[in-house]
Amino acid sequence: MITFSPGQFRKLRSETFLRSSGIPVNPVLPVLPDERTVRLQPASAVAERSLVLFGVAARAEGLEQEAAIRFLEERRLWGAATREEQIFLLDPEPAEQDVLQFIWRYESLWVLLWALGYVEELALPRAICDIAAIVGLITSVSVDPFVDFALLRPLSDILDQADLTYRYHWAALDARLRGYEPPAGLDTSIVYERHYTFNWLTRRHDQEWDDISTEL
Repeated sequence: MITFSPGQFRKLRSETFLRSSGIPVNPVLPVLPDERTVRLQPASAVAERSLVLFGVAARAEGLEQEAAIRFLEERRLWGAATREEQIFLLDPEPAEQDVLQFIWRYESLWVLLWALGYVEELALPRAICDIAAIVGLITSVSVDPFVDFALLRPLSDILDQADLTYRYHWAALDARLRGYEPPAGLDTSIVYERHYTFNWLTRRHDQEWDDISTEL
């Protein structure tokens, strides 16, 4: 009788879904760490990171510098911002490339809000997240209960999405290398942000936020 580890079964399930969605599969990609070894970031850290990402992304979208910094300071979260985030927020005229990098953090934030249960589902990564919904949520919560009473979805649910995202990323990058459009309308930037975020959330390489690797 053939038995599968949780990670092996998850890989097979992801590949089946990808094929049914018209997305190429690379069967050589490895099985990812599973429930036996993965230890997620603490829920409180995920909630804090969500608030920091909102401040950073809102600044990139056009929020005044003073207001973005005040948003974090009033919530006692300036210290939770990374070095790169603080440098960006303290720059009165950030470079266009930095603005583009940080505005995409809305997609990272969307993943974290999903992990915290505030977003119902993660659809195929081919349309930008609902920024208006993010703004409405983040500006309506009180920081202490949002952080102190944060709860994460079940580990298996998070690993399911992390596994799918890992394989989405290969398909998107493979298409780019071949000079094709991403399959099934995948948005490579959204896929990248999701992969980046899941690698932090699942401590894939045990790296700090600024140093996350998305190598396949």
